[in-house]
Amino acid sequence: MADIVVLGAGLGGTLMAYELVPFIGPSDRLTVIGQDPLYHFVPSNPWVAIGWRQRAEVEIDLNTVMARKRIKYHSQGAKRLHPKENRVELNDGSGVPYDYLVIATGPDLAFDEIIGLGPVGHTQSVCHVDHAERAHAAFEEFVKNPAPIVVGAVQGASCFGPAYEFAFILDAELRKRKLRDKVPMTFVTSEPYIGHLGLDGVGDTKGLLENQLRERHIKWIVSARVRQVDPGKMTVEEVGEDGAVRKTHELSFGFSMMLPAFRGVKAVLGLEGLTNPRGFIVVDKKQRNPAYPNIFAVGVCVAIPPVGPTPVPVGVPKTGFMIESMVTATAHNIGALMKGAEPADEASWNAVCLADFGDGGVAFVAQPQIPPRNLNWSSKGRWVHYAKIAYEKYFMHKVRSGESEPFYERWAMEALGVRRLRRAR
Repeated sequence: MADIVVLGAGLGGTLMAYELVPFIGPSDRLTVIGQDPLYHFVPSNPWVAIGWRQRAEVEIDLNTVMARKRIKYHSQGAKRLHPKENRVELNDGSGVPYDYLVIATGPDLAFDEIIGLGPVGHTQSVCHVDHAERAHAAFEEFVKNPAPIVVGAVQGASCFGPAYEFAFILDAELRKRKLRDKVPMTFVTSEPYIGHLGLDGVGDTKGLLENQLRERHIKWIVSARVRQVDPGKMTVEEVGEDGAVRKTHELSFGFSMMLPAFRGVKAVLGLEGLTNPRGFIVVDKKQRNPAYPNIFAVGVCVAIPPVGPTPVPVGVPKTGFMIESMVTATAHNIGALMKGAEPADEASWNAVCLADFGDGGVAFVAQPQIPPRNLNWSSKGRWVHYAKIAYEKYFMHKVRSGESEPFYERWAMEALGVRRLRRAR
């Protein structure tokens, strides 16, 4: 009998549990530890924040699905991982033992690293559905008295797509309300150039996104370090290639959404051999931690070094495509260990991303994610908006149904026409 535990019940953790089910024998136990009874689809949060989706449309009750799949679900969250004891301590004081553990916690949101940042400060967020709901309420108040808007991602951020998405979605909604002419917009990002995305660009993301910003009259500041946020004012330092501050901007705003830096969650932070200094889980090519070989990790919590030095720190994103490949490899590797064999599967760390702009969008494919690449492609068009809607629909169906078959790569490749592109090349 084996106890397999998945720590985290977001995109990576939920998929991880479903894909482990086929490897579980009658006497084995599969347990998932989450922070909430409900799953919410994070890529839809920008739509929730603008009022294009209601919270109930992007949430699923995990208790029902997990029970149907013979998975034990704990929704009280983890207080601390004790890897030397093979045990996860829960917030209610109880413990869950494991023979194999998959860490899929996602990140801790480091709003506190910048004075005044985040929902408890003076900016909004789309990192969680709670934040998105709060952002929507703030936006509805904002439109009663239009003023400048500041959107972007701070130093150390590793997820830039939603920042671009939200800036363009705001632009589309303000035009729909006939208010765009009353709202100057500025995009503030730690990226060294527009379209870097933490990946040193993909295809012509630099040209595509710069063009979109110009067309929509959105100014931008790159290599930006947010010093602090006060009510209605953001202090931003523009950093040169030598690391020196070139210019300090005092940006006034009536509404702002800034993505924070990520770090490891408190339950794993500072565990020697398991995490890097930032709290992300160290893994090998099999998604396995070298110090604790019965611990694997998937998703945003995995430590991936940046693509190269930049004037202001930027992290590397983990897209749904990459996460699903991590999940599949990990499921097969744990299955091998349970049969007495050695892990052999490696994840394909590729990136497929759909950035919806409300009335259009940009898509990109990077294979592998870190350059140099075998495939380096980007495109724009209204079709991206509809592809994102389809992705939401199919993924929510997958979570509700508890399907274990990976779908993201197959769906994305067909939707983006990458197979046809490959043949053409």
